Amino acid sequence: MVGSRWMELPRIVAVGSGVILELSEICTSLQLKGRALIITGPRTQDVVGKAIFELLYDGGYEPKTLICSASKLEEVGRAERLAREMGAGFLIGAGGGRSIDIAKLASLGVNVPFLSVPTAASHDGICSSQASLTVNGETTSIKAHSPLAIVADSKIISQAPARLLAAGCGDIISNYTAILDWQLAHRLHNEEYSEYAAALSGMTARMIVELAADIRPGREESARIVIKALISSGVAMSIAGSSRPASGSEHKFAHAMNKIAPGRALHGELCGLGTIMMMYLHGGDWKNIKRALAMVGAPISAAEAGLDADSVISALVSAHEIRPERYTILDFGLNRMAATKAAEATGII
Repeated sequence: MVGSRWMELPRIVAVGSGVILELSEICTSLQLKGRALIITGPRTQDVVGKAIFELLYDGGYEPKTLICSASKLEEVGRAERLAREMGAGFLIGAGGGRSIDIAKLASLGVNVPFLSVPTAASHDGICSSQASLTVNGETTSIKAHSPLAIVADSKIISQAPARLLAAGCGDIISNYTAILDWQLAHRLHNEEYSEYAAALSGMTARMIVELAADIRPGREESARIVIKALISSGVAMSIAGSSRPASGSEHKFAHAMNKIAPGRALHGELCGLGTIMMMYLHGGDWKNIKRALAMVGAPISAAEAGLDADSVISALVSAHEIRPERYTILDFGLNRMAATKAAEATGII
């Protein structure tokens, strides 16, 4: 049918203390068959990988574990080869964004479902159908599968480093400017726009801003708030059929910044900084955004994120070159003088 679109949403979302223990039961409920390939990282193997192996082994799924240490296509290829060799019936991405993204893409490659088991609430990739990988030295967003199920144990997630929770808040709050950019593209370029997806995405951002004072590291309730918001953000992207509800000019800035100064700040931290400046450019309440980020412990200046002023200016000027097909407020073009003014006016530099 012309104009039709498939919407992928998780069938089961389990969030709560100790829900990891229900993993085998969830797999049975989903009628998953065959062997399970667990994709995890060197550190998260001890946090959750071994426990998942035991749970699935006891459930009769004959699991194997693949430990991946980089977000690269080569690791996706390794996962696909092992999945085929062992005849995997499903994959599990267990850990942070890297393991989940590799599981997403590998599951697409071998045409089997995957489950998302996050160990930190650091970004909305735990639910979305988009994966971020390093291709030719640059961070690239790639279309993939949405998870068949999400199993988010708030006890495990609350024990993750505080910085990761704050970064997750930054990624969610960035929905504010992503939606403004989307609306701008709709008005100026007649880009398809979903009121429902935008409303859901905006609601998650408002929730984090309004509850910022209550979000504290080490608290399970804080972990639950952020993880539910991240999942809602991922669902909004599935409804829209793209990452538009949660990725705009602030993400362009984040990717440009990571290209100029790789590894200095987390994705969500850069998105948070970008949101402050993009909200300023949109003429919105950037001060409220900045206050909320400060409350959750996210960096609100270049110095706090380990960045220098010149790199921030360069990223602002070049950010429009990232995903040029995605129209945002940066596509009007910022020169160095305007970029400096935005960064200085908001206190980023």
